[in-house]
Amino acid sequence: MSGGVALQAFLSGLALGTAYGLIAMGFSLVYRLTRVIAFAHGDLVIGGVFIGVLVVLGSTPVAATLDVTHSVGLAVLVIAAGAALSAGVYLIAIRPFLQGVGRQSTHGDVLGWVAGGLAAGLLIREVLGLVLTQNAYAVPDPLRLGRVTPSGVLQLPGGETVGVRALGVMGIGLAVGVLVERLLVLTGTGTAMKAVSEDPTAAALLGLPVRRLVLIAFVVAGALAGLAGLLLSPDRSVGVDDGVILGLKAIAAALLGGLGSVRGALAGGLALGVIESFITASSVLGPRYADVVPLAILLIVLALGRQGQRLRLREDPE
Repeated sequence: MSGGVALQAFLSGLALGTAYGLIAMGFSLVYRLTRVIAFAHGDLVIGGVFIGVLVVLGSTPVAATLDVTHSVGLAVLVIAAGAALSAGVYLIAIRPFLQGVGRQSTHGDVLGWVAGGLAAGLLIREVLGLVLTQNAYAVPDPLRLGRVTPSGVLQLPGGETVGVRALGVMGIGLAVGVLVERLLVLTGTGTAMKAVSEDPTAAALLGLPVRRLVLIAFVVAGALAGLAGLLLSPDRSVGVDDGVILGLKAIAAALLGGLGSVRGALAGGLALGVIESFITASSVLGPRYADVVPLAILLIVLALGRQGQRLRLREDPE
């Protein structure tokens, strides 16, 4: 692989990874407060995109050229739809099965919230499938990032090119990811969420609105998923079932960065995106392995985590 191709793959991978990182941040934020893995989270990405497109265009999704009003409306609707879907999944499919939040949620009906999350994701896909019957659709770009230059690309050393949109996606994704992470650290709401994650019982005794904070976490996670959909969808053909693989990749990214760490989730997403991009550009593996290797990473991380847990249990049987 030449230097120009490597640089192209690296930049494209960072752009892809920022979107994965935003979804993974939602996973980690929800897990940190509830110890729940929100299995419907990947479907929120696709659900938010298609809901926004259908409302704005009023027809089957197409790669239409949008004016400023429709672009802004689509962007707002997609993010709002992601947030609303996430809140609905929590209130209807997950919250009824939790006896508490934070660490106490592991004493709730684990099978219930797992089944509830999976059922919610399936419901989103099935409802969308009633309206969207094709295997995949082209989605318009409301951010219009590719219009910065007439050609839509920038030249790289070695004669390779990178899309201007990829650099815009990377900039927006990183800026939003860092902003959200900083807000969680510096604001009162973020401090309250940290208190809930560390000891929900003590947080409740101190008068913190624990249930409201958990709901806010789901809303923020859904909004990040919607934004990730805005960044990802215009670069590919999108189908209603794509949320499954996106969710698995985001879980892998969250695990790479340390599940529960919002900052680590963003870093894990960047790493996963770069790995996937280099696999796609590789003459040995190629695009057909682009989805296989991230899932293999997920299995390896899970296996290593389980092995580490067994070692700790052997060292400390109490």
